[in-house]
Amino acid sequence: MDLGIRGKTALVCAASKGLGKGCAASLAAEGVNLVITARGREALEATAAELRERFGIEVTAVPGDISTDEGRQAALRACASPDILVNNAGGPPPGDFRDWDRETWIKALEANMIAPILMIRAVVDGMMAKSFGRIVNITSGAVKYPIPELGLSNGARTGLTGFVAGLSRKTVRHNVTINNLLPGPFDTDRLRSNFQFNAKASGKSYEELRKARAEANPAGRFGSIEEFGDACAYLCSAQAGYITGQNLLLDGGAYPGTF
Repeated sequence: MDLGIRGKTALVCAASKGLGKGCAASLAAEGVNLVITARGREALEATAAELRERFGIEVTAVPGDISTDEGRQAALRACASPDILVNNAGGPPPGDFRDWDRETWIKALEANMIAPILMIRAVVDGMMAKSFGRIVNITSGAVKYPIPELGLSNGARTGLTGFVAGLSRKTVRHNVTINNLLPGPFDTDRLRSNFQFNAKASGKSYEELRKARAEANPAGRFGSIEEFGDACAYLCSAQAGYITGQNLLLDGGAYPGTF
């Protein structure tokens, strides 16, 4: 299927690796030009070079932390009027809520709720003016089924979800959609760090926990960044203009509910 977005421009945050890179690669495969951000310059520039070579599209790498004003402004200077925005940021660390002070909470909210809202605010009017825009927020399966040790993520990402639920109903008549992708267990650095945390807490080995988690998933495995990216690309497509305010859970069937 031709997704009808060839030649458009996407701003993809935290795209040097993991789920963000998967989204950037799938958009690039559709002929979308990219502006990508991440905190690590070396990994970001390596990803930019790889995507240029693989797909023959324009890629601009903008190092910076998207959770800061400086990082956001740098990204927006490079791409003030994107057709597509993919919001993404590293999740806050796991732990016990008794150990989290106010500053810890503020940091989590800045990265996983406030930063994406500010990015949406910066680009959504321009999208509506040209009658095309696709905004995808990478959140977490924890929005659907909270994970006890990820309380910081549970709270911040659920706040973003509530905000999007309201705004997305106002923009869709202008062919600007806003949706959330909720990853379950994908084979990323984030998942591996959670296994390391739980291994220390439980006394079990990293390998034991990883194997048990994969086998417990109805799919019998973890997701790949490529299949996550393809889901993102479809939500960014011309054909997805009637999908807005939705939370698409990609977890291999781990969530057991009907709704």
